Amino acid sequence: MKKRLFLLATCLFTGLRAEPAAVVVEAAAEAPEFIRVEEGETATRLQTSVTRYTKDGATVELVGAVHIADKKYYEDLNTRFTGYDALLFEGIGSPPPPPAAGEEVAPEPPPAAEAAPAEKKPGKLDGLHGAYRSGANWLGLSYQMQEIDYRKANFVHADLSVEEFTALQAERKESLLGFVLKAGLQENAKPVKEPSTLKLLTSLVRRDKNGLKRELVHSLGAGDDQIAAIAGDSVIITDRNAKCLQVLDREVQAGKTKLGIFYGAAHFPDMEKKLLAAGWEKTGTEWLTAWDIGK
Repeated sequence: MKKRLFLLATCLFTGLRAEPAAVVVEAAAEAPEFIRVEEGETATRLQTSVTRYTKDGATVELVGAVHIADKKYYEDLNTRFTGYDALLFEGIGSPPPPPAAGEEVAPEPPPAAEAAPAEKKPGKLDGLHGAYRSGANWLGLSYQMQEIDYRKANFVHADLSVEEFTALQAERKESLLGFVLKAGLQENAKPVKEPSTLKLLTSLVRRDKNGLKRELVHSLGAGDDQIAAIAGDSVIITDRNAKCLQVLDREVQAGKTKLGIFYGAAHFPDMEKKLLAAGWEKTGTEWLTAWDIGK
């Protein structure tokens, strides 16, 4: 059960998107954390970070993505994203076409989704989108690709093309399935509250969506640690991060001074190392609530 839940966490957090109520904390010296679970008296909350870095008058924020979450989380993100000169987003493939002048568009999925395996045809990811939609409905949540409008003028695609991704996978002899399985089998460095099989089954029978979320949330909240532990020299994390940061450099050189990167939080430990090595200074973190589970 534990390993299957870490596989789910891998899919949810590596990424295929006035501000939320946030707790502001100063950057700490200990190992970075980009997803956490907060236990309060009235609710359990799955939270993702917005981590801020500055360099030469420019600011970039790493905004952690959860692919299924409360609708309010996405509504608040849509509001937040309007404040960036450029919002860099993930999605293996090509950027979506811009809307016609004056056209009102509903949110649509970004180019592909998190990593199409090499043997799949580009764009044939309906099954993955369907699984996320089903999972969102099962848990009483919303699906990121249906809530975030990726056609906004300040949205900038910052990921590998399908051709780049499949070529790099072939070069490294890496597969998405192999990466996910490796993440699921990796022993987690931090103790994680184990879900109760009995409580999961009871919640299913009773159709208690909050009960299901309470049992799943701690395993999902540990997912980025699991993935980061095995992320070195991989296409799914490090090569995609390198491409994203190339786009960041391009946007900064073009004069953008307030930028965001909207990626799965599992990408951020490696991305932070690269930013710090490039001279960016970490200046603070906010925590945004993706799941608010009442007790």
